[in-house]
Amino acid sequence: MRSALALLAATLLAGCASSAMNTARSGQPDRIINSTKEAAKVAECVQFSWQDEAVFGVDASGYLERTAQGITVSTRGGEYFTDISPSGSGSVIKFYAQKDDALARRRMAALATCL
Repeated sequence: MRSALALLAATLLAGCASSAMNTARSGQPDRIINSTKEAAKVAECVQFSWQDEAVFGVDASGYLERTAQGITVSTRGGEYFTDISPSGSGSVIKFYAQKDDALARRRMAALATCL
């Protein structure tokens, strides 16, 4: 019973995150960056760097999802996420943050180490 409730809660939260992320995508990203690295390599690096508890503490999360357009790396609840898509021999990274705060700047700095 507990596992069923946990699964239901996770599904509902994922739906909320997707809705917030789609709303953010309808506007302009906070940053657009070009990289010479492949999209998959950038995405794996971003996911790993966002999961660093030494930097993000209890907010350390990074979920990777492959989409038709590329790869999305997001945090719990979708407050911060990046869409990474192939572009020529490199990739284009679009970073979104629900609010401009210190955590958003740390996420952006961690992302920048992956370019």
